[in-house]
Amino acid sequence: MRIGLLGPLEVRNDDGAAVEIAGARLRTLLSALALEPGRIVPAGRLVDAVWGTRPPATANALQALVSRLRRIGTRLDSTPSGYRLPEATVDATRFEELVATARTLPDEKRVVLLREALNLWRGPALGDVSDAQFFQGHIVRLNELRLSATEEYAEAVLRLGHGADLVEELSRLLAENPLRERLAAALMRSLQAAGRPAEALQVFARIRRALADELGTDPAPELSAAHTKILRETVANEDIARTNLRAGLTSFVGRNSEVARVAKLVGEYRLTTLTGPGGAGKTRLATETGRQLLTGRSGVWFAELAPVTSGADVPQAVLDALRQREQRYRGSLANSSPRERAARALRDRDAVLVLDNCEHVIEAAAELAEYLLGECPRLRILATSREPLAVTGEALWPVEPLTLPAEGATAVEARSCASVRLLADRAAAVRPGFAVDESTVDDVVRICRALDGMPLAVELAAARLRSLSISQLAARLDDRFRLLTAGSRTALPRHRTLRAVVDWSWDLLEPGERQLLRRLSVFSGGATAAAAEAVCGGTSELLSALVDKSLLTVSADAEPRYRMLETIKAYGLEQLTLAGEREELRQAHAEWFASFAETGDKYLRRAEQIEWLARFAAEHGNLISAIRGAIAAGEAATALRLATSCAWFWMLTGHKTEAQELIEAALALPGETDRELRAMGYAMAALLLTVGMTDESSADGLSRRALELSRGSENSLLRCIIPVLTQTDASAGESALAELLSDEDPWLRAHARLHRARTQLNLRHDSAAQEADIREAVRLFRLSGERWGISLALNSLAEVVGRRGELEEAVSCYEESIEVVSELGSAEEVLFARGRQAQLFWQLGDEAAAASAIAAADREARSISYPDPLALLAQTKADLARWRGDLAEARLELNRAEALLSEVSPHPLFRAILQHSHAYLDAQTGDLAAARDRRREALALAAEAGEALYLSIVLVGIADHALCVGRPVAAADLLAAGDRLRGGPHLALPDATAAVAAVQAQPSGTVDDPVALAYDVLG
Repeated sequence: MRIGLLGPLEVRNDDGAAVEIAGARLRTLLSALALEPGRIVPAGRLVDAVWGTRPPATANALQALVSRLRRIGTRLDSTPSGYRLPEATVDATRFEELVATARTLPDEKRVVLLREALNLWRGPALGDVSDAQFFQGHIVRLNELRLSATEEYAEAVLRLGHGADLVEELSRLLAENPLRERLAAALMRSLQAAGRPAEALQVFARIRRALADELGTDPAPELSAAHTKILRETVANEDIARTNLRAGLTSFVGRNSEVARVAKLVGEYRLTTLTGPGGAGKTRLATETGRQLLTGRSGVWFAELAPVTSGADVPQAVLDALRQREQRYRGSLANSSPRERAARALRDRDAVLVLDNCEHVIEAAAELAEYLLGECPRLRILATSREPLAVTGEALWPVEPLTLPAEGATAVEARSCASVRLLADRAAAVRPGFAVDESTVDDVVRICRALDGMPLAVELAAARLRSLSISQLAARLDDRFRLLTAGSRTALPRHRTLRAVVDWSWDLLEPGERQLLRRLSVFSGGATAAAAEAVCGGTSELLSALVDKSLLTVSADAEPRYRMLETIKAYGLEQLTLAGEREELRQAHAEWFASFAETGDKYLRRAEQIEWLARFAAEHGNLISAIRGAIAAGEAATALRLATSCAWFWMLTGHKTEAQELIEAALALPGETDRELRAMGYAMAALLLTVGMTDESSADGLSRRALELSRGSENSLLRCIIPVLTQTDASAGESALAELLSDEDPWLRAHARLHRARTQLNLRHDSAAQEADIREAVRLFRLSGERWGISLALNSLAEVVGRRGELEEAVSCYEESIEVVSELGSAEEVLFARGRQAQLFWQLGDEAAAASAIAAADREARSISYPDPLALLAQTKADLARWRGDLAEARLELNRAEALLSEVSPHPLFRAILQHSHAYLDAQTGDLAAARDRRREALALAAEAGEALYLSIVLVGIADHALCVGRPVAAADLLAAGDRLRGGPHLALPDATAAVAAVQAQPSGTVDDPVALAYDVLG
């Protein structure tokens, strides 16, 4: 077992699978034991850790917790004086061992072990118990060791000459520990190594003020010595002017690794161009790279081309950067051109020339770069531009937005993202005390994601925090161009507001490029070339031009997708409105995607299903945008075409709530629509309500409307759905079913067989006929290649063969079902099958396999947000816990299942099974009155639903009740009635086999009305 204490408690078994430790006290107990692996921890100390100053009233409370730990697979040794956790790998212990060993080794090996040790940390030490008094000493000790290990690591790296890579990590740690002098000294030396001595001196000034203000002391001699050394080296270097790079006024956040990679490119290629949209941080990245390249070269010169208005003035701007503007030329140079003089100045230098902001003078910049590289063999050029210079031998480095936090990220997760760190850094400068914590993280995440992680946009947003709170800023981002107008007065005019940034790019475009860019803003989530051409009239040449100018990105997919940043999209929509094209483009967009969905819908039920699911998923944003736009415009026909064609995709991928809302909104629109189209809308809306654990009665009205409108329809999908919706109309259902059973489409015949199998049991109680239909459905679904249907049929087959006692075959059916449905990414179907597998494994005596199946289900459950499958899993785990004899765990899981469905009306059959399971717990704890009441309710629900299998299961529970009240003959009769209902015994239900064993000596007869007998037993 592996236990992680350096962050939130994390437990994994020997196979690497996560082990869930439910309950704060259980986590506390395991944390206390894990702090001393292999050693006996006295019981009194464990009680102090778990209960603090309020010890438990009973002496065996600790023993009960230990038993719970053992049940989840934790090996614990008991001794008269306490407990011991043997053979566990604990990250905190490993961390201390690595640090101790590293301190005995030379620097080359020391840095390897210290880095390995520091990488073990995932967050604050003992994060789950950080508030408990018992653990404070351990937390302080581990945190101190982490800091000292970091300092030792940094010092060793600096001695090895690689300190420039440490700046970001040390800056973050010093911000968290602002009085840590050894850490400050390491950061100063790292900044010096990165060619940023001015920032190193600023670090010293800050810590000197902090020490004086808070402690009334001066810096230690070691820190002062580091300051003096940097100061001397800086002064010495300034004697030889080798650069015109200016010191940064703010910290450099989030791109330290990129600096190293761009510097490597500059070393390998004569010309390297940083490309990216306005505000991406190209200039700052080029500047920081230039500082790193300064070491060992004769100079790094930065030529600002932004103020240049004519390409003819580009060479003179380079001369100005080289500080040769005032020189007087004589002789042959007196009549030379600026580019010739620039070449002469650079010809013998091992130098780097930075050409910044080339896009508006791109041809002149490219021509000059090619000329200088040809004339100056040791020269390297680093350019920044929104499009490549397109010079032979050019290397490109796209400057991407800063990394973004995921939606719903925690504060710790968010702070690991560069965009969040940048916002936090700049926000703290204008709003002292600002921090990214649980109170601000949601707004911070929303801001960074809305601004695409673009550095300039993030900095402009942070500047607004002078006058707005973080929540106010987040709420106003829809009007980003008016909001983000607080840039630096000394910045270039086009960098002072977000609108100016985009205006600059827009003004550089040709008319055709502008038209395509504004029209592309109608797409949500990007567009394929075919969609762009059909909707916008664009060409591949224009798309490529916009990619080159960093206004679009293109994916490397088999069918490339063209996307734009949200800020560019917002600007494009404004321009689309100004051009008077917005409504025209919305309609063209909706028509294109309605046709796309209608074409693709039929493939979702064929062998091409996986390919088309991926295509629908890629276009999901566009499909939602199109249907919402059609609904808002009152276009009933278009809205229904889109909604009905997307409905099967939504059902397969778990977007049921969204689908229900959109279909019903489309149906509610006034206006004439095709009868069959409207029938399909009602049918899909009803079908979506029947999928899951909610009450199907809410679909009755929709089903009736679908049936009325569908008469005479030849639509295959509509004909397939109708039998499902006509449970209360037997004649209509049988008629529709008969047609489907002879259809030439194997997918339709398979669904008809599967549906008929249900009636074979409910009406005829013929389990053999039911199995025959299900096996044929499996064959037909395999023939069609449709995975969801295969999975559905295999689950049904597993149920049938399991009842017959073929448990291994049932397990195999579920396994194949999982493999098939996993291709669809349908986690809820996997969840169901894993839960049933766990129960079957337990009955086969393989408890390890049962536990593994439950662990796999729990892992899948993490990706599911809606309650139905989670409630079903909880009920499955409850029965499994009850069969194991853990009644408390069983009750906990049943309560959890009910809580998950507390805001919806659960399906009557699921309510019946919940009451049935609760009743067993009541009976086993001696509360027969409560058990009786629950079983009466379960009986009423199951009898009303008319599902033979569920009714037979409830009768098993009432047979158990008959045994409890001394009526074994009635119990035998009820069990025999259940067997007749399901066409045989239920050998996959431990409750049934246990009850049968208890009444083996009792005669049983035929009961005409088992429900009446059941009510008689319950009184």
